[in-house]
Amino acid sequence: MNFLGASPEVLSAVLEGAGVQLPDRDVDEDMEDKVMEDKVIPYGEDSPPEEDVQAQVAPAPPERSDSGSPPAGGDVAAAPSVVPAEPARRTAARARTASGTASRNGTAVVNEDSLSPVLPMSARQRVRMPAGSAAEHAAFFGLDFHDLDRNLTPEQRQEWNSIYASYRGRSVMTGTIAGFNHAPVRVTNSQTGKSEYRTLYCAVVIPYRVPIMIPETEMWFQGEERPIYVLRNMENARIDFVIKNVDRENGFAVGSRKMALPSRRYYFSTQPGMNRPGSRIQCSVMTVGPRRCLVTCHGYDLDLAQRDMSWKPIPNLQEVYHTDDILDCIVKEYNSRENRLVISVKEAEPNPFDGAEFRHPVGCSCAAIISGKYGGGVFCTLPDDVTVMCNYAFHYDDNSFNIGDRVVLLVERYEDVKKQVYGKIVAKR
Repeated sequence: MNFLGASPEVLSAVLEGAGVQLPDRDVDEDMEDKVMEDKVIPYGEDSPPEEDVQAQVAPAPPERSDSGSPPAGGDVAAAPSVVPAEPARRTAARARTASGTASRNGTAVVNEDSLSPVLPMSARQRVRMPAGSAAEHAAFFGLDFHDLDRNLTPEQRQEWNSIYASYRGRSVMTGTIAGFNHAPVRVTNSQTGKSEYRTLYCAVVIPYRVPIMIPETEMWFQGEERPIYVLRNMENARIDFVIKNVDRENGFAVGSRKMALPSRRYYFSTQPGMNRPGSRIQCSVMTVGPRRCLVTCHGYDLDLAQRDMSWKPIPNLQEVYHTDDILDCIVKEYNSRENRLVISVKEAEPNPFDGAEFRHPVGCSCAAIISGKYGGGVFCTLPDDVTVMCNYAFHYDDNSFNIGDRVVLLVERYEDVKKQVYGKIVAKR
């Protein structure tokens, strides 16, 4: 039994019904204690270029009979994760005719660049797309909800109604990650053909009383997957998700964040007042490292360095920013076709350098705090957040000063092109 009170067989059936990709191997337990590292984004120097990232498109579903029901033994295909709002048959057909189409185990694989931007259906096209088999959906819609929900409190009834609505219409829900669990599932080994038990790492969102499990394979946008240790540092992060399957008898549901992200991105693309460069919007912090921060902004997961977060040097971002913080930011660049959004948190505030030469003229002495050291130089922050790059006076050496010390500095010059201030430490407080 597991944390949901359901056996691995039940969990496997519910996850497969939701179209969740089950793991071929167990979660790497060596990563269990790995903490958030400096680089949040998994793709570094050795990562493949963006144009080589491929998206898998689900095969077309079987043709329906004249009666409207699928052929005997046929399942309704899951909506493709990269294009959750377009009928699977149309998506697969378009993918096969696109340039660069290949076939892999019966699944069409195409470059993302060969696909035009996919937009959600129009009002005439917006029909419910089943996530699992016809039998799964028939079982769900055959439930006696009046009997099941009879003894629920108003809060519980509202919670289940929200879950039902998301499952039926693919509406986006929002919740906070309450924790993580390993879900034991039963899978068939592709090499041996034998049934084996595997472990699926899941984030758990609990809106009120119902646990909604979001598997690691359903967390990230297609082609933007991140290492498992990033997910493990996302407690209290606020995320969007869509319900893919419901097990009402066992009292839990399965959600997908990667199905919600395209909807958020599409809405953002339709709002020129929000996506225009220079527009002020908001982002939410998902996890923070010492020098990098992972934020989500209208369906985009963005990796921000210290230089994107603040005008002043911050030795450790974890001391200033925390998971679920809501931050103002400025749109720097946006391209819907390339799924590209660039933002700056620091530019939401005026640059402290502007007007500094009048507040702190050359030759004046100022109180400051040492905020960092690099290459023999010292960064000092003035009370109005102006950063001054300093050297030491001749009678001081670096061993006498530490980050956080209060000092007195002498402003020596301004560099207008680089927007930098230079000075010299003349005393220690």
